[in-house]
Amino acid sequence: MRRHYRISAAPLVLVTLLAGLTGCSSLNPFSSGDKIKVAELKPIQASVDVKTLWSESVPKAEGYVFTPAVAGQKVFAAGRNGVVAAFEDGKRLWKTDVDQKLSAGVGSDGKLVVVATSKGDVIALSADDGKVLWRAKAGSEVLAPPAVTSDLVVVKGSDYRLFAFDPADGRKKWTYQRQTPPLALRSTAPVLVVDRYVFSGFPGGKLVAVASNNGAALWEGTVALPKGTTELDRIADVVAGPVLEGNQICAVAYQGRIACFDLQTGNSLWARDFSSTAGLAIDNRQVYAVDDKGTIQAFDRFSGSSVWKQDKLSNRQLTTPLVRRGVVVTADLEGRVHVLNRDTGAFIGRSATDGSPVTAPLVPQGAGFVVETQKGGVFALDLQ
Repeated sequence: MRRHYRISAAPLVLVTLLAGLTGCSSLNPFSSGDKIKVAELKPIQASVDVKTLWSESVPKAEGYVFTPAVAGQKVFAAGRNGVVAAFEDGKRLWKTDVDQKLSAGVGSDGKLVVVATSKGDVIALSADDGKVLWRAKAGSEVLAPPAVTSDLVVVKGSDYRLFAFDPADGRKKWTYQRQTPPLALRSTAPVLVVDRYVFSGFPGGKLVAVASNNGAALWEGTVALPKGTTELDRIADVVAGPVLEGNQICAVAYQGRIACFDLQTGNSLWARDFSSTAGLAIDNRQVYAVDDKGTIQAFDRFSGSSVWKQDKLSNRQLTTPLVRRGVVVTADLEGRVHVLNRDTGAFIGRSATDGSPVTAPLVPQGAGFVVETQKGGVFALDLQ
């Protein structure tokens, strides 16, 4: 019988659950249970001002991971209790209660806004007025935000099956499924849809490219190879979203490696030992990743050689890094936003939100980005 690793049947535990908080570098649930020391923040010499353009709120996430979606000046956000809302320049445009407890969201292409539930319900709303347009059914619990394009809505189930729907009416177009190991981590990372490809990470250290038109597998890349004698030792799952720059796509695995591949062929370009559930970012020069201890590391994009490390945020549950305006940004379990120099990893800015954990990836908007906290705070930030 196939089993997927859960610490409990309750909503995801923020501090101790590894798999449920993809998007942040969680503490290891397989450890002895000893208290883990969280790094204290030291004063920094700030050269970048993190300015709050506006802040709003949605209902609390209640331990789930809700990622805001951005389309132009509009921001779409959701909370656990079923409320989905749209904002523009700090003003709420609409609010809709879909009458179901949500477990994932938000995905949007500026026309549709899509959320999902732990029962596998997929709900699409109009981005203009929040009206529910259609409801569809995936085959399993959904923890990752849907990927939405003009041609496709792709949802990843907690059992790693991919479900593709027609954005016009919610008709199911295809399902992709592959065999997974007997023990797998829960993932909240979205798939990446680019042109004719749908990219997703899988248990066992695999990155798979699927054809967007019919769900056929195009290529499979090995990010990591499971090692060890026990099932826990052999977990090497890709539970963070892949990233793309040019013709290069990269992914990272827990207890595995960070690896980059050719977009079209899947041929390996380079790989380095690394372990992460938080994920990575990429720009035209470097790949940035957060490891399981909260160390941020930059790698040369073309060779994979290490450029710098920043270890002063250890065990602070960092989010997936984001590159904006030539700097690297991440947030932590206290709602702090940290800005690092892209060339050296030195701290150059810091800001606070509402004091609750940021577990969702930061989402770019214009020259800045949007943050959603576990309390439901939605913050539009700019770097100056």
